Amino acid sequence: MFGIGAFARVARVSVRTLHHYDDVGLLPPAQVDPQTGYRWYRAEQLQRLNRILALRDLGLPLTEVRKVVEDEVSVDELRGMLRLRQAEARDRMAAEAERLSRVEARLRQIETEGRVGEYDVVVKPLEPQHVAMVDTTAPAFGNDTLGPIFGRLFGELYDELDRLGVATAGPQIALYEPSEDPDSPITVMASVPIGADDAVRSDRVAVVDLPAVARAAVTIHRGSMAKVEEGYRALLRWADDTGEQIDGFSREVYLECSGDPETWVTELQFALHERNDRGM
Repeated sequence: MFGIGAFARVARVSVRTLHHYDDVGLLPPAQVDPQTGYRWYRAEQLQRLNRILALRDLGLPLTEVRKVVEDEVSVDELRGMLRLRQAEARDRMAAEAERLSRVEARLRQIETEGRVGEYDVVVKPLEPQHVAMVDTTAPAFGNDTLGPIFGRLFGELYDELDRLGVATAGPQIALYEPSEDPDSPITVMASVPIGADDAVRSDRVAVVDLPAVARAAVTIHRGSMAKVEEGYRALLRWADDTGEQIDGFSREVYLECSGDPETWVTELQFALHERNDRGM
């Protein structure tokens, strides 16, 4: 017989772990002193403990470990449990690989620029949006070209919504849809969220649902849109450095666009390919 301390040393676990396994009924001691409550274990219990530890090391929760050690699962059920753990481990590895690429990208940025850049890029999902929208085409990117176009489009959009008595439900959103032909015009869209039940009957304004985006690279641009290209360059450089693939469109969300343009706050968003699309 082993006292709990000696049994813990042989098994290379903590006494606290043995107490826990006893409390949940997974590994009760062979004997408990009725006077002191001291726990005693037999050598043959090491086999059960080793199986528990091996299963825990594979990532199985204690509820599943109990079923396995009690022979309550079939081989096929155990295979399914382990395949689930396998998939979870692969997901964690993929997430860590992405984190490593972002760390390396930030290090390269610091080494190249000799400073911490103004644009921090994060990856996050985008919620679907129910929006009212007007669109047109533009010959090229650049604030000198697009600034006046969006000024006109948002003016048209708000005038029409005011006429219809439709209230907005969120900040303005600008979208760009470049053509695969570099010589073709760019489709630009000015939109604003509205309520799901709002009726918009207009030949000029379309009501569309912007789909959710599972993964988007976003950064914050502060200041005039005349310098917004710096934010886009930061996003594109980040994509190159991390190996991410942009999914073909961008959005600008004007979180604060009143007052002095130098105080404006705009979120720049690029949709990204899913991890599976990149072979990860």
